Amino acid sequence: MKTAERKIKRLGVGLCALLAGVLLSGCGPEEEVEGPDPVTDFEVSRYMGKWYEIARLENRFERGLTEISAEYTLREDGSVKVLNRGFAKAKGKWKEAEGKALFIGDSDVADLKVSFFGPFYGGYRVFGLDQKGYQWAYITGPGRKYLWLLARSPKVSDARKKHFVETAKALGYDTDALVWVEHGEVKRLFR
Repeated sequence: MKTAERKIKRLGVGLCALLAGVLLSGCGPEEEVEGPDPVTDFEVSRYMGKWYEIARLENRFERGLTEISAEYTLREDGSVKVLNRGFAKAKGKWKEAEGKALFIGDSDVADLKVSFFGPFYGGYRVFGLDQKGYQWAYITGPGRKYLWLLARSPKVSDARKKHFVETAKALGYDTDALVWVEHGEVKRLFR
């Protein structure tokens, strides 16, 4: 009887993971980005490394997280390993999600699809980028409900924040709903 119970529990966990993948990735196996044009002359090797999330439109998979960062690593097959990390203040612990990103077309166009759950992909489009130094990036996903400002440093200038807000607002994003991500708080909590 215990073996049957374990199998049922495993099946339940598997079904929950599948359902979570569907919910996080939209209804279909792939959701394309509609919106601003992607950056061209994109150099994926320069984009690799650690980025800090500065601002976002709230979404269910990042709700309640601070200290958010994304680490991108180029794989031998041309895909990109994505490691997202954030601190859940309410639970007092770190959360991580590992995914895979693939270019939708040419690798010099910053239009990708990302999966954290099997065959389900969501769009990831870089529509603004510091192409000289790759120090900041504006990202969108499917529709106008996903928006991020990423930077190589956890702090950016007020001028960069203002430019991001003005650019996003002109493109039809709800900039009044932006969440400005806290960084450095975990160090203060555990001193």
